[in-house]
Amino acid sequence: MIKLIANMSCFNALRQLSSNVRKCGVLARSGGMVGVRDWCRGKHTLPDLPYDYNALEPVISAEIMQLHHQKHHQTYVNNLNVAQEKLHAAINSKDVSAQIALEPVLRFNGGGHINHSIFWQNLSPKGGGEPEGDLLVEIKGSFTTFEKMKSEMSVVAAGVQGSGWAWLGYCPKTQKLRIASCVNQDPLFATTGLVPLLGIDVWEHAYYLQYKNVRPDYVKAIWNVVHWKDVEERLRVAKAL
Repeated sequence: MIKLIANMSCFNALRQLSSNVRKCGVLARSGGMVGVRDWCRGKHTLPDLPYDYNALEPVISAEIMQLHHQKHHQTYVNNLNVAQEKLHAAINSKDVSAQIALEPVLRFNGGGHINHSIFWQNLSPKGGGEPEGDLLVEIKGSFTTFEKMKSEMSVVAAGVQGSGWAWLGYCPKTQKLRIASCVNQDPLFATTGLVPLLGIDVWEHAYYLQYKNVRPDYVKAIWNVVHWKDVEERLRVAKAL
């Protein structure tokens, strides 16, 4: 979506966004994931969490999880649906100016929907510890040790200016893992070409009620609920693209 105006029509950009979601693995599995046809039709729904709101305590409180999921993610879904309806109307009326004006709204809310749909699956009350199998092999091949990867990603997450995300992603070109950050709700794949495996949401709404302004404490704690099996499955899908 970043190159929406420069490289393609809004309609083609919407199709590209749907393709990006598939490649990210967001559509590859069930459990509240978004459907490809729904993206094209502009009909999106809030995915269910795979656990209760209080399941990640004490790392993330039930109050934060409920607000984050029911209010913030739901708002992205609602706004995305409205924006896509406006986009289809603008396309049908051949109103190019309206199509161009909708690009930031689609990127922000579409990215918010993509990012959070991954984030919920990346976490688990049975998470934490260290990854195993092929994921651990890839981490060591890209960062030498798991601890180095964890430390580097923690520094990136804590250092995001304002609101945004820190990501562990897979680079199809180099076939290596990389760490990157994205501002606001920019989706990783459309922004960098990296397939998202693990995301840390560092918007204040993700942690402020519990950790106040001490973001590093939140980042340190969230490793205790990372669902490494989910991350490993996303790696498998990414390598098969």
